[in-house]
Amino acid sequence: MPETPTPAVTPALDGRAVIDGRRVEAADGRTFDCLSPIDGRLLTTVARGGPADIDAAVAAARRAFEDRRWCGQAPAARKRVLIRLAERLLAHADELALTETLDMGKPIRYAKSVDVHSAANCIRWYGEAVDKIYDEIAPTPRTALALITREPVGVVGIIVPWNYPLLMAAWKIAPALAAGNSVVLKPSEKSPLTALRLAELALEAGLPPGVLNVVPGYGPEAGSALALHMDVDAIAFTGSTRVGKQIHVMAGQSNLKRAWTELGGKSPNIVCADCPDLDRAVEAAVSSIFFNQGESCNAPSRLFVEASIKEAFLEKALALVPRYQPANPLEPQTIMGAIVDRIQLDTVLRYIEQGQAEGARLLAGGQAVEPVPGGCYVQPTVFDGVTNTMTIAREEIFGPVLSVITFTDLADAVRQANDSIYGLQAAVWTRDLNKAHAVARALRAGTVHVNQSDEDDITVPFGGFRQSGIGRDKSLHALDKYTELKTTWIRIDDPLSA
Repeated sequence: MPETPTPAVTPALDGRAVIDGRRVEAADGRTFDCLSPIDGRLLTTVARGGPADIDAAVAAARRAFEDRRWCGQAPAARKRVLIRLAERLLAHADELALTETLDMGKPIRYAKSVDVHSAANCIRWYGEAVDKIYDEIAPTPRTALALITREPVGVVGIIVPWNYPLLMAAWKIAPALAAGNSVVLKPSEKSPLTALRLAELALEAGLPPGVLNVVPGYGPEAGSALALHMDVDAIAFTGSTRVGKQIHVMAGQSNLKRAWTELGGKSPNIVCADCPDLDRAVEAAVSSIFFNQGESCNAPSRLFVEASIKEAFLEKALALVPRYQPANPLEPQTIMGAIVDRIQLDTVLRYIEQGQAEGARLLAGGQAVEPVPGGCYVQPTVFDGVTNTMTIAREEIFGPVLSVITFTDLADAVRQANDSIYGLQAAVWTRDLNKAHAVARALRAGTVHVNQSDEDDITVPFGGFRQSGIGRDKSLHALDKYTELKTTWIRIDDPLSA
């Protein structure tokens, strides 16, 4: 692995918005400080976009859509631009990874190998798909020809979270752009920098000005303005269920724009006594909950373990916990980094306190630490003796906290797993094929893993049931969110039938 970058070689961080192909300050000149969770240092100041900036970005996107500078290009031409953009991301992988780590606190080894490379792969994949998607002809009588075509929805507003800033942006802008839409992207104020750089790289790749605009700012200001905007045709959001509900309300209050939301999760991971490989199940359970500091919506935070193997399972799991002690994210060997900011760190610590107050037994971790002075870090935390009614088993913590729940009856474990407002992801470990199929069918989740956890690919849809959201990211199904179906009915008078 290349030598870890140091602050002395920090890339030039430009916090200005990107509107109509240009870097601009906020209309009212306001900014906010962008602090690194690694050590609290000021990285840069960022334009604090508000309604006026959203208006300007939407107007630019609308002009770009109406004059067809992007949607009017042949699919093969759009394909070439998106592939060039993917190549630009890879060419700037070191810069983007360092920016992501400084801004959000994740280990640089994963910022590059996972976030940047997965974002580039996503953009390339949708670029490749552009000219391989066919429209339809309906099976009408001979007197009619009915064409069913996909058309871009228009101007798409996109709001992405702080935990995977570049990757979540790619998951949404790639299919939106592939379909021919124009986009206004609002990144999280906690980690806006790679999204802003992405817009610059898109321009370098040949995306016309105005097609991708990025406005940083706070949710109640820029985010609400985007969701309420009367000239935005669709809004796509990834974030908390609480805010997602507000997005749907604002979509209805404005122009009834299509609203697509990928929201929270409290994913159950069920390990049966006949698990085919206990060591593998332990490794997956521990690595999945502590990956990205637990700041993942699909993190398997509820671990259901059958009673007869629980002690053996916990002994193996606790032996792995020291591997995940937080350290400087800029060091190449670090596998758990910093929590995104002090607010989120305090939230995680409050949940840990509440777990103890409600009677859960703390087996490991539970404390804030400072491997780097001034940073935001918390130990990997494991609770045993958890019941599914406890707060730490009900609410999304978004931190490295694992809750272990013991079961003796598999049907009851499945019932408890489904006893949640969420339904994003689940897993079951068993060597019994019949049991695996039955449990997978019974679990109410958008993705069910069998004898593995968190394996993934751009070709499969991602999203959830119930309050985990509406719609799917990834795969060809994501294009459904960014297109409208149009029927063109043509009357045919057949001269050969006379």
